[in-house]
Amino acid sequence: MKFLTILGATGSIGINTLEIIREHPTRFKVIALTAHDNIDLLFKQCLEFKPTYAVVSNKILSGSLQRRLRAESLKTEVLFGRDALERVSSLPEVDMVMAAIVGAAGLLPTLAAIKAKKQVLLANKEALIMAGPLFIKEAQQANIRLLPVDSEHNAIFQCMHGQVTLGSHCKNLKKIILTASGGALRDKSLKELSHATPQQACQHPNWCMGPKISVDSATLMNKGFEVIEAYFLFGLMLDQIEVVLHPQSIVHSFVEYRDGSVLAQLANPDMRIPISYVLAFPERIHNSVDSLDLLKIGRLDFLALDHERYPCLNLAYQALRIGGTATTILNAANEIAVQAFLDGKISFTDITRLNQDVLEKIHSRPMTDIHIIFEDDNLAREIAKEMILKHYSAFRNKNVVTQED
Repeated sequence: MKFLTILGATGSIGINTLEIIREHPTRFKVIALTAHDNIDLLFKQCLEFKPTYAVVSNKILSGSLQRRLRAESLKTEVLFGRDALERVSSLPEVDMVMAAIVGAAGLLPTLAAIKAKKQVLLANKEALIMAGPLFIKEAQQANIRLLPVDSEHNAIFQCMHGQVTLGSHCKNLKKIILTASGGALRDKSLKELSHATPQQACQHPNWCMGPKISVDSATLMNKGFEVIEAYFLFGLMLDQIEVVLHPQSIVHSFVEYRDGSVLAQLANPDMRIPISYVLAFPERIHNSVDSLDLLKIGRLDFLALDHERYPCLNLAYQALRIGGTATTILNAANEIAVQAFLDGKISFTDITRLNQDVLEKIHSRPMTDIHIIFEDDNLAREIAKEMILKHYSAFRNKNVVTQED
């Protein structure tokens, strides 16, 4: 039996992880569950899985949850705050940590899990986007493998099984090809993109996702971040990472070897597949995902990228060429830009412009320690906010359409 901490238990990855665990009660035991402020769902999860610890963001929420659990005679100890996240990530009785906290908040607990030599199931994109070299170095020193949960990187990992060492170049590899759906606005004209609404950008055709990742899918910034992750995770050169449009989201990625062989991982678009793979690695276990019916699908299309439509993807390659904290800066700027778009403060196409401006304004620094990463992350956010305020009238005059409109 494997013992787990699930960081971000009430998010989509956490919920799907618990669904797999529910199907295999003799293989997995939950030791700790964490959430930001969704204590209603966390309460239900604690009742079912009876973890030793539960962690929330603040003291008030922890007291409320603790009282509710005590009323049910449950002995789960409720903790709160950043230190508590790091504690449950490095408990001696824990074997694996599902790192599924969204954003920069997931960095320190994930790093604590690595330093404690836990098996890290990496669903927190920011760990590699914001601090890739640092995380790879720590994982190599701890002699652990980061198992990628993201569907594209999980697909690459499956196709490279037995031929990849964390952060090290595979000599037999020619390149990888990441597939992208193109997002909710892929059929809009370039003229229509400037007037796209948050509601339109969030209507992803294949995946059920939150607003932030849905917008990132529409700009293809999410694929740019996946390029960054793959670069660090698999020890690649930039010219070894390609992206193609694949509207059906069935082929999750390709790996091409130097002998001309191309391997692909195909599956229905369901995160329970990569989650079950990393939970049981190197075994494969049953899940409740429907079998892939290629005859029903009928066709698989692959299209070249229109870089004029998806300039955010180019920014990811640019940040990697700059090096250092440039990827940290880009990630922070994009979070502010996407939220501004969702709030109706800037247009859809202004997301790229704002990302570019912030990336060019801040001088990248070497990622020598986590403090520098957080400093540049905070700086990028502040500059992005200042730019939005300074140019708000200009953005408003571009006829930004809010979600309410």
